[in-house]
Amino acid sequence: MFRPKLPDVPTPPSTLIPQQHHNPAPTAGRSLSPYAGPVAAVLVGGVVLTALLAAVAITAISVAIAAVVLRSLLNSANRR
Repeated sequence: MFRPKLPDVPTPPSTLIPQQHHNPAPTAGRSLSPYAGPVAAVLVGGVVLTALLAAVAITAISVAIAAVVLRSLLNSANRR
């Protein structure tokens, strides 16, 4: 009385239905080719800016190391 009654499971049909392949509906006449130029420009710009940022960072680190070495040399020369 208090147990739920499960629905009957329908049996699948015994014959196979061939699948039909449908081509997707074409978009509204738009293609992605007009966006290829701006996308390429943004990618190239990003790569160039990243390379410049890396060059600036490496240069700053090199200058800082050179300043520390020169300061150390000048301090040790003044103590003698």
